[in-house]
Amino acid sequence: MNNKPAILGNAPIFTTKVPIVRPVLPSFADLASDVEELLTTGMVTKGRHLLAFEEAVAAHLGVRHAVAVSSCTTGLMLTHKCLGLTGDVVIPSFTFMATASALVWAGLKPVFADVDFHTTNLDPAAAEAAITPDTSAIVAVHNFGNPADVDALESLADRKGLKLIYDAAHGFGALHNGKPVGAQGDAHVFSLSPTKLVIAGEGGIVATNDDELAARVRIGREYGNSGRYDSAFPGINARLPEFNALMGVHSLRKVETAACRRNEIASLYRETLGVLSGIGFQQTIEGNRNSYKDVSVTVDAEAFGLGRDDLAQALESENVDTRMYYNPPVHRQTAYAQFASKGDPLHNTDLLASRSLSLPIWSEMTDETVLEICRAVARIHEFASDVVAVLDQSTTASAV
Repeated sequence: MNNKPAILGNAPIFTTKVPIVRPVLPSFADLASDVEELLTTGMVTKGRHLLAFEEAVAAHLGVRHAVAVSSCTTGLMLTHKCLGLTGDVVIPSFTFMATASALVWAGLKPVFADVDFHTTNLDPAAAEAAITPDTSAIVAVHNFGNPADVDALESLADRKGLKLIYDAAHGFGALHNGKPVGAQGDAHVFSLSPTKLVIAGEGGIVATNDDELAARVRIGREYGNSGRYDSAFPGINARLPEFNALMGVHSLRKVETAACRRNEIASLYRETLGVLSGIGFQQTIEGNRNSYKDVSVTVDAEAFGLGRDDLAQALESENVDTRMYYNPPVHRQTAYAQFASKGDPLHNTDLLASRSLSLPIWSEMTDETVLEICRAVARIHEFASDVVAVLDQSTTASAV
């Protein structure tokens, strides 16, 4: 059937589903002896693998302290609590919901500021405009692994006397001026979940050069118990188990290889899809390296011929998995809409939420898979008007 897309009746380009991500995990043989030791000794938490993982991460990031916790979210919660934040905290809305939930759980008020449309990261000028007399901190995000405007944000925080925390959930593999993100600001909080470049199954890392903060986070992850069975402050159980730490040790060894490969994949996407009108790409500040935890493109419906949602549906017919991050953005979600400003629309945030589409990427993805995904996008673009007509008919029929 010539080059028509699958949604118009042609065979799909892929016979089986191409997932949005495929975690790269160590082999059982790599872990077997250490796992046997865990099960034999019963030392399944707070053991030598946790210590080894923390030391390896600290050395990799170039920080004095890397405190392993049960998730990036609990790491953010503890960081906010242990820094003594109060009142308002400026954050982007084009981010994962945990950026806001950690604040609210810590009794803080998120104040949303717009992002730069091209980098998709917090706009320093918008962040400054969002500062109130009650603001105690800024939480920036390295969105999709793209380093935030670190220099401008640090200058802003210093001028205003604010704490600066980075939600670095996507941060492993990202570089700022040739060095891993992690040492900047008061703290970086990383994720170790299966969609990331460093995987521990679940877990997080609080990275900081602040000795007091690190000490308090270590106590906080133990219910606030400093060892005397007397809570120094209300903490939580945020320990990282030994098995997860062991996975993390092995995964960390491959992070540079993973980041380099993902940059190759992103470049191939950009080179191949860049010839199609209406497809835009995330921009990285010169001197930085994106980890490409996600490869996210924007779809301009007028120029491309159909919108982001239609493209995602058409790619589904080709057996290509996608994600619409972050739709809705946090300030439009039920739990957080109460914090949204009524008079200051987040124009770029809303525009990105309606246009952003993340395409499949993982650290061992082949060029052939990338090129076939690009071919799927290209043939949908070629027959855009026909695709829109079919989807409109389907919508009309469903409404009857």
